[in-house]
Amino acid sequence: MSKTDFMDVIYRWRVRFGLLSVLLTVILARPTLWSIAAGFLICLPGLLLRSWACGNINKEKKLAVTGPYRFTRNPLYLGNLVLGIGIVFGARSWWVLGIFIINFLLFYPIIIQREKIRMKDFFPEEYEEYKKKAPLFFPTLNPSLPKCKRTFSWVQFKQNKESRALAGTLIFWVIMVIKALFIPWP
Repeated sequence: MSKTDFMDVIYRWRVRFGLLSVLLTVILARPTLWSIAAGFLICLPGLLLRSWACGNINKEKKLAVTGPYRFTRNPLYLGNLVLGIGIVFGARSWWVLGIFIINFLLFYPIIIQREKIRMKDFFPEEYEEYKKKAPLFFPTLNPSLPKCKRTFSWVQFKQNKESRALAGTLIFWVIMVIKALFIPWP
């Protein structure tokens, strides 16, 4: 199996493995009300970053370079990292930490690499210029891209179905609260 074939298999399995990871996280979590509060507070900036990014991206039609895309080329994935760290804190489980690390290190480098290739295909000249101005993952605090007056769009937010991520996250936290209240941990 070539490296490209391996990357294709990993990419295709990312959603299934993600769903399995969520299920295992719910099962293995040992939350307390304090861990839930801390985890929720940590995950909020991740959700806000994801939402901001989804309101600024018009997938495959226009290269996103405004809003959070001024600071990093992958604000959605950075938001997922923050969200995941919050979930790990809320779950209060070493097993969940392991699942998160495996998930992030196995899938995200491949997802980001494929995203770079897609952007080069869709927007060849624009993307080459953009990647010189915005870092791949960890954001710059001093962006070189110009600030636009208003870039966020609720229409884009809805088209990108970000409400599903918000609903899924809310459901996760409700389950954690139920576990914390009704299943005592030593």
